[in-house]
Amino acid sequence: MNVSYKWLKEYVDFDMTPDEVAKALTSVGLEVGAVEEVQSIRGGLKGLVVAEVLSCEPHPDSDHMHVCSVNIGQEEPVQIVCGAPNCRKGLKVIAATLGTVLYDGDKEFVIKKSKLRGVESFGMLCAEDEIGVGNDHAGIIELPSDAVVGTPAAAFYGLESDYVIEVDITPNHSDACSHWGVARDFYAYLRQNGYETSLHRPSVDDFKVDNNDYPIDVVIENAEACPRYVALTVKDCEVKDSPKWLQDKLTTIGLRPINNIVDITNYIMMAYGQPLHCFDADMVKGGKIVVKTMPDGTPFVTLDGVEHKLSDRDLAICNAEEPMCIAGVFGGKGSGTYDTTRNVLFESAYFHPTWIRKSARRHQLQTDASFRFERGIDPEGQLYAVKMAAKMAKELAGGVISMDIVDVKNDSLPKNAIVTLEYQYLWELSGKEIPTDTIKSICVDLGMKILKEDDKSVELEVPAFRVDVTRPCDVVEEVLRIYGYNNIEIPTQLKSSLTTKGDLDKSYKQQNIIAEQLVGCGFNEILNNSLTKVSYYDNCETFKSENLVKLMNPLSQDLGVMRQTLLFGGLECISHNINRQMPNLRLFEYGNCYYYDESRKLNLDGQLSNAENSKQVLAPYSEDYHLGLWITGKRISGSWAHADELLDVYQLKAYVENILSRLGVPFGALVFGEESNDIFAKSVKITNRGGKLIAQYGIVSKKQTSKFDIDQQVCYADINWNNLYKTIKGKSVSFYEIPKYPAVSRDLALLLDKSVEFQQISDIAHQTEKKLLKAVKLFDVYEGKNLEEGKKSYAVNFLLQDETKTLNDKQIEQIMNKIENNLVQKLGAKVRGK
Repeated sequence: MNVSYKWLKEYVDFDMTPDEVAKALTSVGLEVGAVEEVQSIRGGLKGLVVAEVLSCEPHPDSDHMHVCSVNIGQEEPVQIVCGAPNCRKGLKVIAATLGTVLYDGDKEFVIKKSKLRGVESFGMLCAEDEIGVGNDHAGIIELPSDAVVGTPAAAFYGLESDYVIEVDITPNHSDACSHWGVARDFYAYLRQNGYETSLHRPSVDDFKVDNNDYPIDVVIENAEACPRYVALTVKDCEVKDSPKWLQDKLTTIGLRPINNIVDITNYIMMAYGQPLHCFDADMVKGGKIVVKTMPDGTPFVTLDGVEHKLSDRDLAICNAEEPMCIAGVFGGKGSGTYDTTRNVLFESAYFHPTWIRKSARRHQLQTDASFRFERGIDPEGQLYAVKMAAKMAKELAGGVISMDIVDVKNDSLPKNAIVTLEYQYLWELSGKEIPTDTIKSICVDLGMKILKEDDKSVELEVPAFRVDVTRPCDVVEEVLRIYGYNNIEIPTQLKSSLTTKGDLDKSYKQQNIIAEQLVGCGFNEILNNSLTKVSYYDNCETFKSENLVKLMNPLSQDLGVMRQTLLFGGLECISHNINRQMPNLRLFEYGNCYYYDESRKLNLDGQLSNAENSKQVLAPYSEDYHLGLWITGKRISGSWAHADELLDVYQLKAYVENILSRLGVPFGALVFGEESNDIFAKSVKITNRGGKLIAQYGIVSKKQTSKFDIDQQVCYADINWNNLYKTIKGKSVSFYEIPKYPAVSRDLALLLDKSVEFQQISDIAHQTEKKLLKAVKLFDVYEGKNLEEGKKSYAVNFLLQDETKTLNDKQIEQIMNKIENNLVQKLGAKVRGK
């Protein structure tokens, strides 16, 4: 939320710079993101000074321009050519000196030394509209004769910059969603830190009703959704532009002025935190406001011209015949305030936060009003706001207050909370024995009332506008943020207890080992949101949309579901980097993936216990921890010693196998197979002997990369960390001496059916010789001429080694013969060259 520095000063007295205010607000939990200077006149009148025309002679080559000698407060007067008809000797004016920047809408121009019909000019004498202090362009500005020459124009006009303080409002501080709310917390800070200050806002005690010529009835049919509704009419309003002071206030904080009536409602919302809505009273058919829900599917057109279908859970503000507004969210077309409006109905209500939040999400309408209603506003602020609106409508639109205030409320309206705070509890929770007088003074400064107290505790009445303060721990938080967390000393003793490492700790250790290994290979770690777009899973067979874990109240459609895979978050990151000239990427991420499986629901009948009910609800849901790797672009780029080289799937294969090796995974316990789906153009799937998926890697299909406007090849590996950790659980990686005895290498050229995969050869070889066979490698594949149809040739290397002695030819021949025979029998292989 944007807070105006000057506006804040209207409610609380202080003498601090904007940066000091920002620091103070951050210290009390209202974190400031930025402080920005805002000039009421663009450019701040820099370079403009009060000047006096010493002489004014006709231009020798013009019938309307004058050559003037002008005193601008420097040692020597300057010559300025001016074409204004009112230019004359002795006139006090505003002069733009050389280098001054003037603005015309979005355009700007610099005052430079120039020649006007052959006569040099060293500045410019200005009209009102040329410097932004008015709209007159009939001539140059005529200042009073006592204006002091050389005075900066900003000082002459009393121009002061304002500052916008950008406050990041957290969900638990809905009470700070206004200048008055920020002022309350700032006042408590100032008091705690010894500043002389006071808190004040305009009084509405002089409010009075002028007549009862335009009464409107109010009926609340849904008391749960609308605990309070206040209405008031103002007749004979002239809808027009707001005065400059009001427009300046709104534009300073980023709001666009519309007309005086609408601007009043926006002003009060930003000033006091109470959203208001203004209806054209003549559009309230039947002279009645009915607060109710409409039948499901009722069409409703909002102010922006978009048609929505109302749900039977959308609260609507209706007249006697039709809905006029989605309560607390958006007004309807035709019922608002327009230039033709004469009679205005002001609405000031308290709506249930949950109802407003759900309606706003349902219709994807996020407004300043819904932002406040859905977090909770002051349930006692409606009367003050509507009275202030009526007074301003009288002043700014010439209206007449034409009915007694209608205030309909019910028992569901939130009430002040009663909280008993024990001092010992606060001291234990905070770690410091804060004086009891300080605790009480902070509570009082924050608007709480002390009902009763003793030496050990204090009973407080907490105002309902502090929505999040209902328990003793909440009061402790309020006290500490005003007292200052920086004032809580760090203890000199560290208390700890001995713990044993569990599986989670061991898993974290392994994750760190692999993360360090990947970073050493040139990878960067990324961290994406677990919430993602549902559209990524549309028409996806591998990760079906029916298996998504959906949020009941998503912040937006972009964050509507829990991710089933890390892939899409990584592709978002790759797209973001490619668009910023960073196409060569190696990325990795650890994270949970979430699944919903309807078939896993438990069939429990009868009366269920709480534990059984929880199991039944949670049974379809599961989550797995994954490690994702992405590589794309070039492995080597721009090197004088090496040609550019692209990253490819074989390098990704090496990274995956290195991870498995580092963790001590026995490759003999793994099964490798090929798989193609709508995620991968082609991939390798690694499972354990029990069929559990360990990893899958391959080239991401163009169908997926095109969703992110990625034109280059992306290779992705997904490792199921949970399954991988179970495979290595209880195993340790150890180092051993390099064998003293040499290894023996033998090659076979095998003629095989095209359907045979290398993994089958490797598996058969390892099953044949489990002790002495150390490695099986494929080093050549041939398909083409001189081979039978449907056949291919594999050149395979076998590495044999005995760590206790040197192998002799007889042993080697026996092993190789066994391997050959098994390959022939099980795969139908032919050994070429025999």
